[in-house]
Amino acid sequence: MKSSGKKELLRSLKFLAFSVSAGVIEIAAFTLLNELSGWSYWPCYLIALGLSVLWNFTLNRRYTFQSANNIPAAMVKVAAFYCVFTPVSTVMGNYLAEELFWNEYLVTVLNMVANFVLEFLYDRFFVFRDSLDTNSVAKRKDGFGKGN
Repeated sequence: MKSSGKKELLRSLKFLAFSVSAGVIEIAAFTLLNELSGWSYWPCYLIALGLSVLWNFTLNRRYTFQSANNIPAAMVKVAAFYCVFTPVSTVMGNYLAEELFWNEYLVTVLNMVANFVLEFLYDRFFVFRDSLDTNSVAKRKDGFGKGN
């Protein structure tokens, strides 16, 4: 496998690992809210999603995409993704859970899988496309500078 192919495979595996950790946060938060609050599906889902997005963005920016780009600009791009993904997944998830009586945990997991795939592609080819491997973590790995 070419060096760039190995690098992209490693990048994908890192994204998967951090997404799994974000998924744990999301499902734990969703479970607590769903079981203890008495709220309907959508507020539990939105709060849990928000917590997982913050966690995932922070780790993936630094370690997966190793980006030194402007953090607020990257956050705005990710927010734009969620301006589309969140309403669609919330409305569809609420419909499946509240109207069709699908299990709310199944619906949440389906949303998490869709989020994983779509966000990786969006982050890799839009948000961090021009700033891959530019931060201090990447420079240390390549032998440049001391980093922070």
